[in-house]
Amino acid sequence: MSNTPFSRPGAVDLSALKRSMPPAGAAGGPATGPAGTAGSSAYAVTLTEQNFQAELEGSLNAPVVLVFYSPSRMPASAELAADLETLSDEFEGRFLLGKVDIDATPQLAQALQVPSVPLVALVLQGRLAPLLQDAPPLDELRQILTQVLQAAATQGVTGRHQPRTGGAVSAEGEPAADPRYAPAQEALEAGDIDGAVAEYQKLVDANPADAEAAAGLAMAKVLQRTAKVDAAAARTAAAERPDDVDAQTLVADLDLLGGHVEDAFSRLVDLVRRTSGDDRDLARTHLLGLFAAVGNEDPRVLRGRQQLASALF
Repeated sequence: MSNTPFSRPGAVDLSALKRSMPPAGAAGGPATGPAGTAGSSAYAVTLTEQNFQAELEGSLNAPVVLVFYSPSRMPASAELAADLETLSDEFEGRFLLGKVDIDATPQLAQALQVPSVPLVALVLQGRLAPLLQDAPPLDELRQILTQVLQAAATQGVTGRHQPRTGGAVSAEGEPAADPRYAPAQEALEAGDIDGAVAEYQKLVDANPADAEAAAGLAMAKVLQRTAKVDAAAARTAAAERPDDVDAQTLVADLDLLGGHVEDAFSRLVDLVRRTSGDDRDLARTHLLGLFAAVGNEDPRVLRGRQQLASALF
């Protein structure tokens, strides 16, 4: 079965749908259940007119995949929805599955101009684009979603959705920690920095788009590099050898751990300006690692990237 894209071209700005759909509790639309009705997956939710807009706002940080189906008229479309639920758990929050039963919510299907089922669409940063209008096998679906998520990561969309099942919330009402990161966190708590690096590396190898694992790995490596360093001696060496890449990057690590993030960035940006060839590339690469440790959304990182670009070009 081919993966023919839905024929309606282009992406759709979903903000316009606010005007075409009734507010929660308004007359005229079928009451299809409470907002945020969860599916059997921890990362699937049944969409209604009431919760649609709120759920899709999550696409600003992580992709939302929509599946339109009809259990009564097209059983294969319901099987597709079930396969996507399975994959939503497998991808552990890298996308949220929004399920739309067009029989239960015909007004929602009409607002989105759904011509037939099955239909799968992607919502990324508030814009909808069609993906499929057939039901490929599970393995093929997995490959398609992997490619979609990799493309989203290249656009800077690397967040994860929180699990929607009740068991994923702590007694204090806070979202539970993602169990994938537990081995690395436990290693850090035990003082086993090498073990934490190894655990984070496994996660990054398995999923290079996992920004949280990449950030954890970068910070664990900073801890690893500075674990047995005499800070005073390191700073003296850096002062005496301003163009020594090893000396300067080590002090940048110490600055970062000490909370002097902008000092760390500035030190390496200046080093990039003063050096060339392999030394310059080493300084640049080290700085990119510190950016990852702090987090790409941090405003200091955004400023640091601008300064690095200026130094390079």
